[in-house]
Amino acid sequence: MTQGVFHLDDRLAGDGHRLTRWALSSVLLMDDANYPWLILVPERPGLHEFHDLAPGDLMAMSDEIARASRALQGLFRPDRINVAALGNQVPQFHVHVVARFAGDPAWPGPVWGAQPRKPYGTEALAERAAALKATFAAC
Repeated sequence: MTQGVFHLDDRLAGDGHRLTRWALSSVLLMDDANYPWLILVPERPGLHEFHDLAPGDLMAMSDEIARASRALQGLFRPDRINVAALGNQVPQFHVHVVARFAGDPAWPGPVWGAQPRKPYGTEALAERAAALKATFAAC
């Protein structure tokens, strides 16, 4: 892991909307209204892999994944919560937390590439962001 200043990968910044910052991670809302989908990005420069997190950050990452999962579960009541850390397209370490429903467009497969992304409109984005932020406060 390299030292320096944290910079959010341009692709992550372009694909999501920053909702808040937790102790370790920036919390992004994926700009795809097909699925309730959060992305957690630990604010550590040069971080590429889960196993590269410092011991204290490993615990914090686990806590933040659980917090994001509880928020999505409480707000949307999905059938499943999917958690994934893939680095094939964006090398910066990040974790996807996605609420899944038996009737969603990708079910039962993965969300990636199942159908074109559906960006949020201005009003829908504001409503979704406000609901998530309020739910985060309770989790």
